Amino acid sequence: MQSSLFPSNKKREKEFEPILEDINHLKGHPIKSTIDQRMKEFESVRSSGSEGIFSELCFCFMTANFSATGGMKIQNAIGDGFFNLNEGDLAKKLAELGHRFPNARARYVVESRAKKDELIKMLKEIDDDLILREWIVKNIKGVGMKEASHFLRNIGYKNLAIIDFHIIDLLVKHNLIEEPKSKSLTPKKYLEIENVLREISRRSGLHLGELDLYLWYLETGKVLK
Repeated sequence: MQSSLFPSNKKREKEFEPILEDINHLKGHPIKSTIDQRMKEFESVRSSGSEGIFSELCFCFMTANFSATGGMKIQNAIGDGFFNLNEGDLAKKLAELGHRFPNARARYVVESRAKKDELIKMLKEIDDDLILREWIVKNIKGVGMKEASHFLRNIGYKNLAIIDFHIIDLLVKHNLIEEPKSKSLTPKKYLEIENVLREISRRSGLHLGELDLYLWYLETGKVLK
């Protein structure tokens, strides 16, 4: 099955119906208020200043090849350490907190501090989500398409998809994509899957950022960030 969309294909149309039914059901579920509140929290981060924004970037460093719950735990425990701990001390802290890759993640955090002011400048100057994501991937070491999308969503940008294995598993179960041959998605494959999610977004009337929370809840029963 191709992951490209063909709107005139009636079979393809029907393949979207089950997942859209599940999403519409959740719109009448109490979880909707939790998702709405989480989206408001994301928007507030962007106006909170450079420290709040940088902390969210560090959170996304932590979740890569780890977990959202683990990343949240570390973000809360490290706090200002993301801004002032040297690489060795930060790596030691991350190891104590159980991160799988403490040395690499500490290096990415410390190296990204030098890019912090430029990142804030780009957030103010670039008003296209896709261009902004591309800049981040090219300029912030340790950040790929998923992490850049995650970071931007968590500071209030709504039009990018966060494609992790939970989302992939859900789309595969609904026969909307084939299971990727590799867990590491190429940019081309990422964009292909993102286009499928854009179609679900269009049909459901949800921004990609909030759609991610609905899909995550469908797959895990949780709303995190």
